[in-house]
Amino acid sequence: MIENLISFSLRNRFLVLLVAAGLFAWGFRSVQTSKVDAIPDLSENQVIVFTEWMGRSPQIIEDQITYPLVTNLQGLPQVKYVRANSMFGMSFVYIIFEDATDIYWARERVLERLNYASRLLPQGITPTLGPDGTGVGHVLWYTLDAPGMDLGEQRAIQDWYVKFALQNVQGVSEIASYGGFQKQYQVTLNPNRLNYYDLSVPEIIQAVRANNNEAGGRKFEINDIGYIIKTTGYLKSIEEIENIPVKTINTVPVKVKDVATVQMTGESRLGIFDYNGTGEVVGGIVVMRYGENADEVITRVKKKMEEVGKGFPEGMEFNIVYDRSVLIEESISSIKTTLIEEMIVVSLVVIIFLFHWRSAVSIIIQIPITIAASFIFLNAFGISSNIMSLTGIALAIGVIVDNGIIMAENSYKNLSHRFEELNTK
Repeated sequence: MIENLISFSLRNRFLVLLVAAGLFAWGFRSVQTSKVDAIPDLSENQVIVFTEWMGRSPQIIEDQITYPLVTNLQGLPQVKYVRANSMFGMSFVYIIFEDATDIYWARERVLERLNYASRLLPQGITPTLGPDGTGVGHVLWYTLDAPGMDLGEQRAIQDWYVKFALQNVQGVSEIASYGGFQKQYQVTLNPNRLNYYDLSVPEIIQAVRANNNEAGGRKFEINDIGYIIKTTGYLKSIEEIENIPVKTINTVPVKVKDVATVQMTGESRLGIFDYNGTGEVVGGIVVMRYGENADEVITRVKKKMEEVGKGFPEGMEFNIVYDRSVLIEESISSIKTTLIEEMIVVSLVVIIFLFHWRSAVSIIIQIPITIAASFIFLNAFGISSNIMSLTGIALAIGVIVDNGIIMAENSYKNLSHRFEELNTK
């Protein structure tokens, strides 16, 4: 088999060179389109189901949310195992699939099962899927640098302006906000007044909900002009909430302000985000979508940040606190330098020890062709160009030339014996 292949190659040298040139061109193109990252993604193929039920203890979360979800999600196809974690007010279920499973197929199967499992949960509780990212998907962290601005205002800008703008960037799965205060109207009930007016907490909640909505009417025409009737009832201030009637006693309405105190405050928090000991900050985490090119995603996000920054209030700007592109550039640059140095050293060693330029060229030319061809397989199997894959290529350079050296020495030896035999005859 090998003899036939060698004979065919010798008879069709031009074809062999043409195939080698095409392979090198294909590999060179693969190098340019290869996904670039600093570290390989070794995380498991998982789908996260997140459920929130604030105010409940971990034991209640475990019994009424986590256990029903886990028992119903275990029967999914291609599932290796299911993990879960219950904490105060929150439940996390991690469904680990086989490595060969398509992540978006897995998310569809989980959603189908959640349609049934949701009926087993308490009323009003809706489990949601986590972002379609991996364990190493946090590619960029940033904060909003706005000296003198209220943390609540910063968080509002992050949630209602920055987050929506950056989520539209190609390759971004989620922008996770952190820090600051999420503004809310807080109604603090007085139990003594509730008892005095014979009111319950659900009655207060129902009264506030009923007065915070819009109702549609009908359409009618006057003078060939159509008008749409609707009532606008969204609450817009503390005073409107305070004046909501809850009950009528002897034709006198009992309002919310009679039994409670209304104020604008921040949502209850379990922690803060401090930056280098200088104080609390507001920011976000950019989560990369599964299978994307980390370097390109970071570049696109930074470009979008420049556009978003033009709409900031005066004095506010982005402050990038973690940027994986720096690690990517340094890692890839270091490996590239090592590859070039190894190619030069190996080429010099081959030339010096063989001391025959045609043999040396036939061996040295294998190095760039083989390295370029290796990127074809990296792209085919979805492996990124990271510090581990490139290091493997660098370590394999010696193996690449070994085969060529052995073949050149055997050829030279056989030709020498053949030449001696011809001379003796």
